[in-house]
This record gives sequence, structure tokens and C-alpha cells, in this order.
Amino acid sequence: MTDTHSRRVILAPDKFKGSLTAAQVAAALATGLKRGAPQTQIRQLPVADGGDGTVDAFLAAGWERVTLEAPGPTLKPLTTAYAMRGDTAVIELAAVTGLSKLPGGHLDPLYVSTYGLGVVMAHALERGAREIVLGLGGSASTDGGAGMLQALGLRILTADGRELACGGAKLAQAVRVDRTGLHPGLAGAHIVLASDVDNPLLGPTGAAAVYGPQKGAGPDEVAVLEVALTHWAELIGTDYAGKPGAGAAGGTGFGAIAMLGAVARPGIDVVLGLVDFDTQLAGADLVVTGEGSLDAQSLHGKAPIGVAGAALHAGIPVIAVAGRVQLTPDQVRSAGFSAAYALSDLEPDPARSMADAAALLERIGERLAR
Repeated sequence: MTDTHSRRVILAPDKFKGSLTAAQVAAALATGLKRGAPQTQIRQLPVADGGDGTVDAFLAAGWERVTLEAPGPTLKPLTTAYAMRGDTAVIELAAVTGLSKLPGGHLDPLYVSTYGLGVVMAHALERGAREIVLGLGGSASTDGGAGMLQALGLRILTADGRELACGGAKLAQAVRVDRTGLHPGLAGAHIVLASDVDNPLLGPTGAAAVYGPQKGAGPDEVAVLEVALTHWAELIGTDYAGKPGAGAAGGTGFGAIAMLGAVARPGIDVVLGLVDFDTQLAGADLVVTGEGSLDAQSLHGKAPIGVAGAALHAGIPVIAVAGRVQLTPDQVRSAGFSAAYALSDLEPDPARSMADAAALLERIGERLAR
């Protein structure tokens, strides 16, 4: 990169899960690139696909951080934040009711809630948000979005007229909903669901069966949640249960689609559109993207694939960097990458590779510069 003119490189990685945030990945690559080719012009644009790190991607792009206190997945208060620019707010479920927010990491698949997510949404509406982007990923709960809706003013009532308690298992006791108290700001708001998940709400590919075990649900608890979600769907809209993305975040997608008129879109497409990625590409010579594991799952709408598509559309070559690359060379090329570099090639031991990820990424940055 040093022999002709000053090259312009865009670094647009997702997080390396369990190791580095997207911003840290970009910073490490930038350090290596600068070391190998000091004249390189580098633009760091960390990205996300709707899961944890989504708000950080927007903050890195210059959006305003809005901090507040909200109930976590067990309703214990925590400090969280969302991103806002103009009348658009980007809210990340993982940052308030995600698995990482469980006190002590204790899993409680039947009774944790998305209530705090609704509190954050209400806060954004009261600040004037008219478009709310919900990043759905990393959820601790399987409550069909009921907690979120309750925080927004929906009354979910049991047979004796009481408010339904929190948790997916409790949905089986719901008999009626009352929409009259829904937050008035919702009437003029557009809700977009940003997720890389297209699962329906119910069945063998649904929220409980596929993602319940990740949240600590054994076979019996998965069955309880499936029955509860089926009842919830019958109560507020079976027509929406089969929509792609209805199963996202423990059925939060379903609740938002059925009751709030939300529209589901691939998370990386939403992120790239809102950070004006196409404009950022102007004049670039190379784009570098990546994530912790570049594998078959990556090909189904993960962030690096979205970045590659946008870059190739603009005629700019793309290189992938990952902790490990489990795609064949043909798959790498078919996905749009000129090459793919893995930290595992430099450090085969997975634990050491994760622990030393930043230093290894710097070495790859130097290699890219050469």
C-alpha cells in the first residue's frame, strides 16, 4: 500500500464475540495498518447486525448517547443507553434485557422479561423519537415481547382481572389485552426490527425450540414456553406468528409486529443504511470487515456479508478478518471476499487467540499494509 499513493481503507468489522468489541477490532487493525503503511487513510466504521454492539456502532458514527436507568431482565434496575439522531432512536435489547445483564449470569428462562426494553422505548418516544430501531439479539427471555408491551402501556389480564406477571411461562394465564393505555407516542412512530434471525414464533424452528436452550431452558421448560407462546399468539394474532423474524429475541419480534405494526429487516442492512455506509465508501480503495467466526452461519445475513455486498456494489474489494475461518476458499470467494485472514492461523490455541486478539489483529493489519 505504500508504493503509489495514499490509500483509503475503511475498517467495518463486527465484534469478535467473547473477545473484542467491533470498535476494538477496528482500532487494532488500524494500528497495524498504520505501522505497516503510515500514509494510509483509515476510516473506522464498526458495524453490528442488531445484537450486542449495535448501539456502539451508531455512537462510533457520531450519534448521541442517551443514558437512563431501566429494569433489567429480572426487573433489577441497571444503567443502559441508546443512540439517537434527530427523531430516530436505536435501541439494543441486549443492552437492557440481554443475557449479559442477568445478575450473576443466573439463567431463568421461564420468568425473565423484556419489560425494561419497553421502558427504554417509552423514554425515546418522550424525547421525540418517531422512528425506533430495535436491535433484537442476545435476549435473556422468551416472553413474546409481552413485558415490553406492558411497559408501553398494554394491559395483559388474567382470568381474575389481574395484571399478568412477568415471564414467558406466565403467558399461558393471559385471557385478555387492553390497548387503551398504550403510549400515545406509538401512534405516530415507525418501529423497525433489526435482526439476523428470520425464525417464526412457534414450532421446531421457533423461539422456544431453537433459542430456549441457549437461555437455560431444558426440554420440559421448552415445552412450557411453546405452550405459553402458542396461547399468546392465539390471543393477539396468530397471523403474525409465522412472519419471518417473529421468533427473534424470544418472540419479541412477534409482540412488536402484532401489536406495534413493526417491520422486520435484516439487521446489517438497517445499520448500514442509517450510518450512510454507501456515502462513506466514496473514494475507498479497500474495505476490511469480519467477525469472530466466519462460517456457514455468516452466509445467512451476518454483518460481514452485508458489508461485502455494499462494498462490491460500489466496486471496492473486500477482505475478511476473523478469529477463525471455517469457509472453503470457494465459499470465501462466492461471499464476495478477495481474501480471508484468520487469527487462528497465527495462534492455533483458541483460548490464547481470544486473549491476544488485539495483538494478532495488529499483525494482520501490518500484513494487509504489505
